[in-house]
Amino acid sequence: MASEPTFVNDLKGVGPSTASKLKEAGFTTIESVAVTPKKELMEKTGISEETATGLIQKVREVLGLELMTAQELFEKRQSAKRITTASKNLDKLLGGGVETQAITEFVGEYGTGKSQICMQLCVTSQQQPEKGGLGGKVLFIDTEGTFAPQRINDIAKARGLEPKQILENIIYARCYNSDHQMLLVDKAPKIVDEEKIKLVVVDSLISHFRGEYVGREMLSERQQKLNQHIHRLLRLAEFYNCAVVVTNQIQSNPQAFFGDPNRPAGGNVVAHASTHRIYIRKGKAQTRVAHVIDSPYLPGDQCRFAITAMGIEDAEEKES
Repeated sequence: MASEPTFVNDLKGVGPSTASKLKEAGFTTIESVAVTPKKELMEKTGISEETATGLIQKVREVLGLELMTAQELFEKRQSAKRITTASKNLDKLLGGGVETQAITEFVGEYGTGKSQICMQLCVTSQQQPEKGGLGGKVLFIDTEGTFAPQRINDIAKARGLEPKQILENIIYARCYNSDHQMLLVDKAPKIVDEEKIKLVVVDSLISHFRGEYVGREMLSERQQKLNQHIHRLLRLAEFYNCAVVVTNQIQSNPQAFFGDPNRPAGGNVVAHASTHRIYIRKGKAQTRVAHVIDSPYLPGDQCRFAITAMGIEDAEEKES
């Protein structure tokens, strides 16, 4: 991937008419074209299949999206960065913090602190790298009305930061249905590029989908749209080297006679697309227990952290 985004109209062979159609549809950089399937590119721009195929081929050549060795992939992954959660215990569980080029999913019941973690990350991600941040802005997509600017203000103030500056660097969007949610993510590549976004939060991922697609007869359509939605988020994380954090609800499995009857909502679609899945439950007092339930390389350990006036902090490891 090029170190600096290249504009579509800079590509050889792309005429002014095609460039204009791409720009009107929101595709200004080659990265935004690269993360979009050909069929979707055709539908949104009105260009022919031949033009779309040629354009995608040019983009792949510029970005180097052809075959690569495992060593080249390893070196690419070294550019991934991490955002501190402000809890050493939780950072250690996550392998050093919330990772870029990946989707980190926090799963749990209502009131377990998923949104609190998201708001804490909105603050810490803006800090400089030497303090555990990425020095960039945040895009926060709120589907349940859980975002609290006052909480952001209090966390920033408690940590000696300038609350007004922190709040101004958070681009907030309140969405009211699943179509609106998908549209916001469709437009995200342009926003991420122009505003230098380093953290994208969707809180919560599946709320609207569960509420709008009810019954077995609508399950297939729901899962298909959810699959497209979360894979766009994953491509966004990979191409722009930003961190994507989503929260997820749980659903009860009445057939589970042993163990925890709760499981993450969204089925295999969400399970396969999320890079790291962290299950959170309530502990004693204001503490929470986080447990890695799925990850390509993080061990399935658990840790405790606390939710305080300062946001997320460490808690003593007393509970098994």
